[in-house]
Amino acid sequence: MAASAASWVGGSVVLLNARLPDAARGLASGKVQLANIRIAGGKVIAIGADVTPEPGEASHDCRGGLVAPAFVDVHTHLDKGHIWTRTENPDGSFMGALRSVGADRQAHWSAEDIERRMDFALRCAYAHGTAAIRTHLDSDPAQRVVSWPIFDNMRDAWRGRIELQPVALIGPDSMCDLEEVRAIARWIKPFGGVLGGAIANHPDARTAMANVVKAADEFGLDIDVHCDETLDPEASSLLYLAEATLEARYEGHAQAGHCCSLATQSADVAARTIDKVAEAKVAIVSLPLCNMYLQDRQPEGAVRTPRLRGITLVKELKAAGCTVSVASDNTRDPFYAYGDLDMVEVFRETARIAQIDHPSDDAWDWLRALTALPAASARFAYDGTVAIGHAADLVILHARSWSELHSRPQADRIVVRSGRAIDTSLPDYSELDGLIGAPS
Repeated sequence: MAASAASWVGGSVVLLNARLPDAARGLASGKVQLANIRIAGGKVIAIGADVTPEPGEASHDCRGGLVAPAFVDVHTHLDKGHIWTRTENPDGSFMGALRSVGADRQAHWSAEDIERRMDFALRCAYAHGTAAIRTHLDSDPAQRVVSWPIFDNMRDAWRGRIELQPVALIGPDSMCDLEEVRAIARWIKPFGGVLGGAIANHPDARTAMANVVKAADEFGLDIDVHCDETLDPEASSLLYLAEATLEARYEGHAQAGHCCSLATQSADVAARTIDKVAEAKVAIVSLPLCNMYLQDRQPEGAVRTPRLRGITLVKELKAAGCTVSVASDNTRDPFYAYGDLDMVEVFRETARIAQIDHPSDDAWDWLRALTALPAASARFAYDGTVAIGHAADLVILHARSWSELHSRPQADRIVVRSGRAIDTSLPDYSELDGLIGAPS
């Protein structure tokens, strides 16, 4: 991606002929309109067809190109990212990823290792136009004393560029022990952390979810749990999370990621879960890239093409009134060998995998799934909208339509932060060669 070709570097400017979806303004609508946008003092100060440049004022003709808010990536794993080459997935399976990452963590996850990989990932995300990221951090007792202070340093270093938020990731056995959950809640509280974990078809999944909700309630924490990252229709931790929040009258924000098993359950079972999720106001985040990579994969050597897409029921959840977001998840690690924290890519692949292009009148409303909706569910200060009086944090695309947007990678996008076009050059992978090794 070349450095931005924008014709201004700051000050007052009018963006002419911008194609602005209502969803970019945070509205639940699939409509798109042409508008001019005035930026001054780093903020959006006017939007409308009648906004024209004053004498001597700079302008930039978007030529009908789309303008979106800077993106929100609400489910990532910055501590795991960019270890591929050093540690690959031996068979592409979920268990292969789990074992490989565990071995890499034991061998390599020092403060320097995590800091360098995190910084590399954040530079990628920033260049692609992301303004806020929530990351899950592996939080067993030995690792959290390394990872969380490093995250805290990175949050300070990136303040004003990317707003960062941490989630504690613990395993199902830890989630089943209330005292362990309380211990992690106590640890993350000073960091402004979110209480999380990962569980699927575990015999004590209901207890695990009750423990997470109880500890979150006691310590005043929000919740973000990996739920049912499996195609086993018996996995029902999403339902248990919703039930636990309702039973506890939990007042925080709860989010569930993955929820893959919902797509393999009977229509009646899935509908009951979705109704309960809507009632409990549990936000859902779908991770299409990682789910397509891992789910329905057979071990190496099996001659079988995957039959299932692995994603959750995003359309049904949205229709029921649930908050539905999409996010990157893992990047270049054993859980997902690819990715670059590019939300344009995530949006494009979601359009293809989840078929959100139809009904076409509603398609553009899905833009909120990577902007305003995750910003609200995660309670970021950045709200993921283009609005008068708000910071001019925008992504200007040359694409003029849904088809044009999703047909090319939009490598020529212009990223505007606080009213200034930034350098969108990406870091070179070779920067990490000394850390993870160069390709053979």
